[in-house]
Amino acid sequence: MKAYEPRTYRSSSARKGLEPFRVQVRESDLMIQAEQVLQKEAMDILLRCRSHLENYIEQFPGFASTLAPWKIEGPAPPIIRSMAQAGLAAGVGPMAAVAGAVAQYVGQGLRAASGEVIVENGGDVYALVQGELFMGIFAGDSPLAGKLGLRLNPEGQPIGVCTSSASIGHSKSFGKADAVVIVSRDCALADATATAAANLVTGPKDVEAAVNFAQSVPGVIGAVSICQSQFAAWGDLELAPVQAKRP
Repeated sequence: MKAYEPRTYRSSSARKGLEPFRVQVRESDLMIQAEQVLQKEAMDILLRCRSHLENYIEQFPGFASTLAPWKIEGPAPPIIRSMAQAGLAAGVGPMAAVAGAVAQYVGQGLRAASGEVIVENGGDVYALVQGELFMGIFAGDSPLAGKLGLRLNPEGQPIGVCTSSASIGHSKSFGKADAVVIVSRDCALADATATAAANLVTGPKDVEAAVNFAQSVPGVIGAVSICQSQFAAWGDLELAPVQAKRP
């Protein structure tokens, strides 16, 4: 997910009952919410995660630059396999899944210390919460920006919510979508699929094509596509105005 800079949206993302804290290592800038501040634990997990990524890329530089799915040969760390599998499912390079994969890796690592945890990495979100989850959609230059959100019921299971946009953030997009939001139980898959679906949006007429593509990817359970004033949605989610009362 791409985000406004500076990341002002973070000031309105707090969930009742959870403690927010930030962990940052170079490009990885995580806002985490957990039942207690677990900064040292999160930093240790993030450093381990980045070590796996950097060591693999040093051995296989093409992993970081290819725009095509990556085939793993031989042993590889779990985060590398997760990114490669997500890219293969969505038809994109593995780095299209990196933000979601890192959020998921850190979130899973904190579950032993916190029953609920939310990890946001540049807008890509891994969440394990009880009850309803409401998330606003940051849609760049669209007149719908700041007006729509997602109401989700993860049912106590992990969920990933990731966005790709051509009008906000720094990630590469070949389309013109203001926002394509993907929901999946696999955060890396949500990230890769958001990139692939957003690449299909060359104008408002393509919002349904992006959602239809997302629907075809096994493991994706919901999608929203926004371009200018047009939007399409599908799946296990509810669109709601951001003014709606949050849990």
